[in-house]
Amino acid sequence: MVLTDLAHEVTRRVEAVGDGLNEALFEPVIRLGVTGLARSGKTVFITSLVASLLDRGRMPQLKAVADGRIVAAYLQPQPDVTVPRFDYENHYAALTGPTPHWPESTRAVSELRLSFKVQPTGLLSGFQSPRTVHVDIVDYPGEWLLDLGLLDLSYSEWSSRVLTRIENRTEAADYLAQIREIDASQPLQEPVAQALAAAFTQYLNAARDAGFYDCTPGRFLLPGDLAGSPVLTFAPLADSPKAPRRALWREMERRFEAYKAKVIKPFFRDHFARIDRQVVLVDALGAINRGPLAVEEMRGAMAEILDSFRPGRNAFLSRLLMGKRVERILFAATKADHLHHRQHGRLTAIMGALTREAQDRARFAGAKVDAMSIAALRATVEETLHHDGRTLDCVRGTLLDGGKQAAFYPGELPEDPSKLLSAARQGKAEWLNGDYEIMSFAPAALSLKPGFGPPHIRLDQAAQFLIGDRL
Repeated sequence: MVLTDLAHEVTRRVEAVGDGLNEALFEPVIRLGVTGLARSGKTVFITSLVASLLDRGRMPQLKAVADGRIVAAYLQPQPDVTVPRFDYENHYAALTGPTPHWPESTRAVSELRLSFKVQPTGLLSGFQSPRTVHVDIVDYPGEWLLDLGLLDLSYSEWSSRVLTRIENRTEAADYLAQIREIDASQPLQEPVAQALAAAFTQYLNAARDAGFYDCTPGRFLLPGDLAGSPVLTFAPLADSPKAPRRALWREMERRFEAYKAKVIKPFFRDHFARIDRQVVLVDALGAINRGPLAVEEMRGAMAEILDSFRPGRNAFLSRLLMGKRVERILFAATKADHLHHRQHGRLTAIMGALTREAQDRARFAGAKVDAMSIAALRATVEETLHHDGRTLDCVRGTLLDGGKQAAFYPGELPEDPSKLLSAARQGKAEWLNGDYEIMSFAPAALSLKPGFGPPHIRLDQAAQFLIGDRL
């Protein structure tokens, strides 16, 4: 294992030197990572971003567009032929077709290369031909990113933490009942191991649906081609240090270690360690809608995700990154179109407060960090209504369930984010000073002018922060 890791490190060093020379002398490459937890809108973000960079009529806040320096933009095959291509064309058709609908969510790693011809600036710019800049967009599930924390844990430590965390959760009742009937020191019986793994996976899915964010291992939720394999057939059990070699507990321990070595480490080595810029998408409104506990869960998950971008957290990551750091990280609260624009500043402030700990760590490590509220694809229009003597700032759109048009008032977010965060940290069961409700809207039917991408909210500002300096 040590020799294998050393070989990978040597290979990566050679590749890094080659890539660096190629970028410095010929065509620079920006690797933009896009991640977020379930239902945060990764697929829509990438699709709308690419469409808006190809047809830039709605991107005035991207300085290279405002200055007229982008001569052309085009899609081309990504250089890594072993990674699936992000299915941009079908996703775009889903969002902009005659009967628009949300595309399927991220299930695995995928990539897309968007290349720009950019006119140089400066005194000699008039004598220079346009240069090529490549943006490689890497899409991956946020659930996989949370797995990094498992690298620091033994199976016994992980099991203890999980069982302590879930002991009072109703979603875990069935699983906890099963393991109480199991003697982990008895010889392994594969049907028992499979039943436990299935029950634990069922718990993880239920916990995610209930708004919990500590749902690891991430591949249990998104197994891909590993579904049914022994590396995904383990589950947490009470400590059994005297269990013999072929006991159920020992086999679960072996599979947990295999998961770390065969699943987590290759993902970080092959994909994550090469990222230059990162956007983390957050469904903050969804968490607020679910209540204080969900907001506190989200805050903790954001801090844990940020740990993934900090070298030195463990020996493996320090060797892997070799001093390389993500240069810019954007935390973006999605679905801003579910609020009237008067509340966007409050949502941005809440996003900043939720990720304050994560942002402080990133800045200390030398990265530039920002938080904003966006809508990669605007699905609503704004409307002001009068009800019971009150003026309500509403949004109108097509409801996802039923397909009817409806105007909706989600409630008033507080000007001071601490009012939300303090209730969340105190473990309150519900909000004391307000009710917040979020509806699910379907994408609106679009009629796009030539040269204009889909309507959005602050997608151009997000692009400027993430890649604008390199254009």
